[in-house]
Amino acid sequence: MYQFSQSGLEMKFCRFDEDLTVRDGHLIEGYASLFGACDQGGDVVQQGAYARSLKGLSDAGRSVKMLWQHDPAQPIGVWDELREDGRGLWVKGRILDAVEKGREAAALIEAGAIDGLSIGYRTVKAGKNDKGQRLLNEVELWEVSLVTFPMLPQARVGATKAEQAKGDILHELATVFQDARRKLAAR
Repeated sequence: MYQFSQSGLEMKFCRFDEDLTVRDGHLIEGYASLFGACDQGGDVVQQGAYARSLKGLSDAGRSVKMLWQHDPAQPIGVWDELREDGRGLWVKGRILDAVEKGREAAALIEAGAIDGLSIGYRTVKAGKNDKGQRLLNEVELWEVSLVTFPMLPQARVGATKAEQAKGDILHELATVFQDARRKLAAR
């Protein structure tokens, strides 16, 4: 699920199911990352992990790139707004119809064939918790891509707060069962 390049860029995939929508032509918005949620690779992004990176990009007049499948040769749009809130990293952007892959991406989203976002970043500070999960305390965010296979099933574009809460409860329940299995296996 991870891909590493020689530059040290890491990528995380987040599933958005049927809630990934294109509005107002090719406008998309939602969460690209959720704080405190363990992804399929065992990583947990901590609140505040993106703050320094987002500020640095803003101060430098640069932006996080919107790519197709993490391919730096295929930008498909622009992220107009990225911010951390209490839930995670919220993004809002426009898929560009002047770009062939942008038109394809919008059509695939509208048809339900593509349903994921993935973050590309470099880890700046990380630790481990008692469950063996890597805690990402600070990351340098490079890009958010539209992808086929996401890594974090709980993150959704366009999900309501009730749907997000339901996902949180299911994640907590899964964690409780996982901990119980681990304790029983240790006996």
